[in-house]
Amino acid sequence: MTTQMEGDQCAPGADFERPSAISKWTEDQEPVFSDKLWAVPVMESRCHGWPVCTQESVASNNGFAPWPGSPQGFLPGPNLDLKQPQIILLKEGTDSSQGVPQVVSNINACQAIADAVRTTLGPRGMDKLIVDDKGKAVISNDGATILKTLDIVHPAAKTLVDIAKSQDAEVGDGTTSVVLLAGEFLKQAKPFVEENVHPQIIIRAFRRAVNMLVQKIQEISVKISKDDKNEQKELLQKCAATTLSSKLVAHQKDFFSKMVVDAVGLLDDLLPLNMIGVKKVTGGALEDSKLVAGVAFKKTFSYAGFEMQPKKYTSPKIALLNIELELKAEKENAEIRVDSVQEYQSIVDAEWKILYDKLEKIHQSGAKVVLSKLPIGDVATQYFADRDMFCAGRVPEEDLRRTMKACGGSIQTTTQSLTDDVLGKCQLFEETQIGGDRYNFFNGCPQAKTCTIILRGGAEQFIEETERSLHDAIMIVRRAMKNDAVVAGGGAIEMELSKYLRDFSRTIAGKEQLMIGAMAKALEVIPRQLCDNAGFDATYILNKLRQKHSEAGLWYGVNIMNEDIADNFEDCVWEPAIVKINALTAAVEATCLILSVDETIKNPKSGGEAPGGGGMGRGRGRPM
Repeated sequence: MTTQMEGDQCAPGADFERPSAISKWTEDQEPVFSDKLWAVPVMESRCHGWPVCTQESVASNNGFAPWPGSPQGFLPGPNLDLKQPQIILLKEGTDSSQGVPQVVSNINACQAIADAVRTTLGPRGMDKLIVDDKGKAVISNDGATILKTLDIVHPAAKTLVDIAKSQDAEVGDGTTSVVLLAGEFLKQAKPFVEENVHPQIIIRAFRRAVNMLVQKIQEISVKISKDDKNEQKELLQKCAATTLSSKLVAHQKDFFSKMVVDAVGLLDDLLPLNMIGVKKVTGGALEDSKLVAGVAFKKTFSYAGFEMQPKKYTSPKIALLNIELELKAEKENAEIRVDSVQEYQSIVDAEWKILYDKLEKIHQSGAKVVLSKLPIGDVATQYFADRDMFCAGRVPEEDLRRTMKACGGSIQTTTQSLTDDVLGKCQLFEETQIGGDRYNFFNGCPQAKTCTIILRGGAEQFIEETERSLHDAIMIVRRAMKNDAVVAGGGAIEMELSKYLRDFSRTIAGKEQLMIGAMAKALEVIPRQLCDNAGFDATYILNKLRQKHSEAGLWYGVNIMNEDIADNFEDCVWEPAIVKINALTAAVEATCLILSVDETIKNPKSGGEAPGGGGMGRGRGRPM
């Protein structure tokens, strides 16, 4: 038996014998093994790149040669598979990350979102100037508006954008607060996640805490009496003024809070938001804005003969139509074959007769003001002017519906049955010049369940931000009328809830004590940020607030005017309790959602597209 000893070198084509197998390999091919056993050399000596094995090393391992990197260090026999088949679950290029680093990464992304809107909180909050891809500038300090305008791509951070939108849709205000609270809850939970505390323990503690907070708010909130209408109106104005105090129109908050409460008071019991129209007219001062108890809309496009129509009526009847009052143009592909000029003339006469029949029926109905969603042509305009009637075509559907709500009647699609019961009525109709535009006003409407706010101002961006501010105030007043409980703002309710949670955490044992204590600390972010945005010493103010709340100073919060603390309930800094309940619930839900995600799988973008360009289809200057 020939044996290649350890340390000896073998030449190409060398044979050597194993206990039950012979292996031979050459310079230009891989080793060839017998069917009984794969004896692969693994010792230090090399033979053309392959380690040399000794008889002893094979015999000592029951006929198996050691193989570096193979399972158990040995290469199995020929009856077993050398490689396990690779299982491919995801498409090539899919990005997948998981575990604690992924949770921490999501938390960091959400904190970056909170930092983006942090400085906009409160009466001394700063504004953000955002320019979109079309070059349009938006100036705002409303959290929901800022986050909607930003094009955020991080999947976890989009959760905070969603809760800001839901807060704006549900209660109208508190959008910045809800994002700040969610960001702070995550910030306080981050050290526990890094210390490998299971996220479900944190989630359970947070959910238990938020249920206690909602009950506490309902216990300590103050109910508004609905018996005395004047008192209720004053309370609603204070809620609106609190909302407007953190907006761009804070200096005119008394003027606008009264306007907002009057506007909401004109609506029916359901308080539909779309029944309050807001029209923006550039020019003038903010105080030139006014509330119309009825409908006002901008004069629509008009044809020749419009100048001859009267611009003022007392107690007119109003026809609301969805009919086109002009001669129909022939279709491009229309074909009419006639044998004589008389036949063609009869077709033209029929078209005119159809139009004049419609106009005659409108005139006979007694209507003095004719509004239509579809165009009213030059023939109809002149016809109405000759009969001292006013007409307006292409009226936006929203304005037409609000006119119907205010003046009564119904929108007609035919002129066959224009009776008095389908015509609207108002005490005074007039067309008035406002700034550079002319507006149609319907005043003294008998069924006025709608109103119009006409906003004046200098820059277009300023008027748009005023509109957003009034939207928040209107939403707050609606919520305060439906849910008659209020709490003090200015960080007062947050400090009281923080004290409540901190005291409770000391009565329980286990990990939940730390989590609830962390949540109590996180609630202080609102008064702390109010102080930071106003340039106050936040540590000093918060220490005074903690002392006051420990001495049963229930409604003490930050006093922005005097750089101190004050009883904000006496100072009439009020907010509907539903705003705080909704903000806390949404913030905790978002926090729990982000903490419960431990893996992110990002699918690759669909291939076949060149970078920065489209596909290889037609167009873009490519040949067919």
